[in-house]
Amino acid sequence: MAISEKPIISVSGIRGEIGISLDVRDITQFAMAFGTFVNGRTVVVGRDSRTSSPTLRHAVLAGLFATGCHVIDVGICPTPTILLIAKALHAQGSITITASHNPVAWNGIEFAAASGDLLTQAERDELMRIYETEDFALATWNEQGTLEEYGEAITYHLEQILCSPWLASDLIRKAGLKVVLDCGNGAGSVVSPSLLRKLGCRVVELNCTADGHFRRPAEPTPDALDELCETVRASKADIGFAHDGDADRVVVVTERGVPLSGEWTLAFVVDFILSKTKGDIVATVSTSRMLDDIAAKHGVALHRTKVGVGWVVEKMHEVSAVIGGEGTGGVIYPDIHYTTDGITSIAAIVQYLAESGSTITQLVENMPQYQMCRKKLEIPSQELAVRLVNLALQTYKEAGVTGKEPVLELTDGVKRVWNDRWVNIRPSGTEPVIRVFSEAPTFAVAEQLCDETLETLSVLMKQVAY
Repeated sequence: MAISEKPIISVSGIRGEIGISLDVRDITQFAMAFGTFVNGRTVVVGRDSRTSSPTLRHAVLAGLFATGCHVIDVGICPTPTILLIAKALHAQGSITITASHNPVAWNGIEFAAASGDLLTQAERDELMRIYETEDFALATWNEQGTLEEYGEAITYHLEQILCSPWLASDLIRKAGLKVVLDCGNGAGSVVSPSLLRKLGCRVVELNCTADGHFRRPAEPTPDALDELCETVRASKADIGFAHDGDADRVVVVTERGVPLSGEWTLAFVVDFILSKTKGDIVATVSTSRMLDDIAAKHGVALHRTKVGVGWVVEKMHEVSAVIGGEGTGGVIYPDIHYTTDGITSIAAIVQYLAESGSTITQLVENMPQYQMCRKKLEIPSQELAVRLVNLALQTYKEAGVTGKEPVLELTDGVKRVWNDRWVNIRPSGTEPVIRVFSEAPTFAVAEQLCDETLETLSVLMKQVAY
C-alpha cells in the first residue's frame, strides 16, 4: 500500500498509518468536533482488535469528554455491531475505531449518526466545518463527559440475526454443515464462531483470537486465503468464510478450497433474499453484472451508486430497497440495520446453502459467469488521484469524437461501458491510489482492459508530474 503523508478523510471517517499519516491529535480533534456535532450528548464507542486501537480509544474519549458527552463503551466489537447497538440504545451517534480492511499498521475512526447510519453528505460537511474551524463547544469543569461500559452488544446483535424471518436454524442444523471460519484475528472473532454454533454448524476456527496480530492481510482477497483454502480441503468442510478486520465484510471459499471474491457474497445473498421477498436492489458502479442478471431473474430494479457504504445506504432509503451492498463482500440488511454486516451474511449464506441442497461450487455454476480484474495505481496523494481521473476523462471524451468509443458513465470516477464489458477508474476513498476495476466474459479480456487503462493513467501521471 502506498504511504500517504496525510490522513485520508472519506465518506465514512478518517484513517491513516499510525505514526506516519495519523496521530492521536488528529483523532482527539475529530472526536471534539463530533462531540460538538452531537451537542455533547450520548455517543457509543467501540473498537476493532488492532494493537493501536486502545491508544485511539483514549484519544477519542478525551475529545468526547472535553465536549461533555456521555460515552457508552462497548469494547471490541465488529463495526456493524457498534452501529446496531447505537441505534438500539438511542445514542446520538457513534464512533468506531477501525481501519476495516486496511493493513495492520493502519487505523482510524468512523462516524455514525443517531440512526446508526453513516453520516449524510450534509452531516459530513457540518462535521468537517467544525473540525477545520476548531469551533468546538468545550464543556466547563463541572460538565465534563462520563463513561459507561456496556457488555451486551454482541448478544444483542446475535439475537437480531437469529430472529431474521428468512432464517431457519432447524434446517441448517439438519443439514449438518461443516464450516471453516477465518476471522483474521479481527473483531469478527468475538461473534461469528458463536453464531455458527448457534446455527448448529460444526466449526473449525482459524485466526479467531481478537488480539490484532493479523496472520494474513486484513482484506480477505482470494490470494490472502491460502491457509483457509487448505483447511477447507483437509477438513472436508462444506464451506469456508473469511472476515476483514472489523467484520463488515465476509468472503466465501468453496468446498473444493477455491476462494471467491466478495462479488459472490453479494450475489449469493441477493439471490437468496429476493427468493423470500421482492424489492429493489442497490449496488455500486463497480459491482458485477451478475446483479443485473439476478435483478432480471426476479423482476426487480437494480440501482447503482458511487462506491461507499454511505452512498448505498442513502439510495436504499430513497428507493426502499430490500437488499444492497458492495462487491467487496459487504451486504446491507435493512431489516436488521443499514450498514454492511459480514456476520449476518454468514447466516444468510449458510441458510442459502442448506435450503438449496447444493454445494457452493454448484451454486457458482448456476450463476451468470463473468470475470473481474481489480488493479490499482499508487499515487502520492488523493489530490493527484482526482486530477488524474479528470485528465483521463478529458482524454476519453476527445477519443469519443470518433463515435467508436464506449459509453461514459460518471456516477463515480469514469466508467467506460461496452455491450459485453466495462472498466471503471476512480480515486480510492481509503488509500492514496486510483482503483481500476474491469469485467468481461473472460479474465484475459478483463485484465487487458485493466492493463490498457493503467498504461493510460501512467502516461498521464508523467504529464502531470512535469
